[in-house]
Amino acid sequence: MSAADEILDIVDEHDQVVGQSPRGEAYARGLRHRCVFIQARDAQGRLFVHRRTPTKLVFPSLYDMWVGGVVGAGESYDDAALREAEEELGVAGLPRPAFLFKFLYDDGAGQTWWSAVYEVRCELPVSPQVEEVAWHDFLTEDEVERRLTEWEWVPDGVDAYARLREHRKGS
Repeated sequence: MSAADEILDIVDEHDQVVGQSPRGEAYARGLRHRCVFIQARDAQGRLFVHRRTPTKLVFPSLYDMWVGGVVGAGESYDDAALREAEEELGVAGLPRPAFLFKFLYDDGAGQTWWSAVYEVRCELPVSPQVEEVAWHDFLTEDEVERRLTEWEWVPDGVDAYARLREHRKGS
């Protein structure tokens, strides 16, 4: 099954399921669905950063400071966070990512999804999926901040990153 054929729950503005749709159709029609964002840090506290492959359905070839992706139909946010983190990092046996908060991403141009934000410590050697990750490294937070103005980043990831900074200020 291709990524475009994966079945997603379609949700309303309150994150209640109102239907299901293949992923490709959900993207093409701007149907609201669910995603997870997981900030992965190594043993030194550095952030996992990667550039997406050019074959990705959304935001191809852009940089991202998150691992994650869509929540499958009937899947919980928590289960999707662990699955996506292990898949994208190419590891098994990660601790369950810790939930931080949830927000509704809406770019005003037809891309909208409920987004659950998590964090996880990955002290295992990573081997990211070549289908999803074209380049990767662990960078310090200062290096990520410097690169925010130099690299082209996924817009939903930049939004989630800004919200995480605000969340941490309020904690």
